[in-house]
Amino acid sequence: MSTEKNFSSNESLKEKAVAFLQLVASGRVREAYETYIGSDFRHHNPYFGGDASSLMAGMEESAKDSPNKIFAVKQAIQEGTTVAVHSHLRQNPTDRGAAVVHIFRFHDNKIVELWDIGQPIPEDSLNEHGMF
Repeated sequence: MSTEKNFSSNESLKEKAVAFLQLVASGRVREAYETYIGSDFRHHNPYFGGDASSLMAGMEESAKDSPNKIFAVKQAIQEGTTVAVHSHLRQNPTDRGAAVVHIFRFHDNKIVELWDIGQPIPEDSLNEHGMF
């Protein structure tokens, strides 16, 4: 199945953001980028250069180092061309993981800007509601 066909479907921006993250978490980083990332993409992760190729290389390295990631979307919110995805990301089945929020800005149905924020899940929490 071609990624172009997937992209041309009637996915909402929210569905596109989630699909991008699911592909990346499953190790299909290049497919995610070819399908969903716009040519003028930029991101705001302080550990990588702000261009698509820098972040893609980091994501590919992460996929190689942690091939058994577990990614669970808890909620996704869309307002106009901005989508926020709140998820639980674990590097492997024994990892407590982190609560992660990705914020996407779309232009012409492609992701053109990305922010990501993560917070490790502590073993003990004072908050009785948990992180999700």
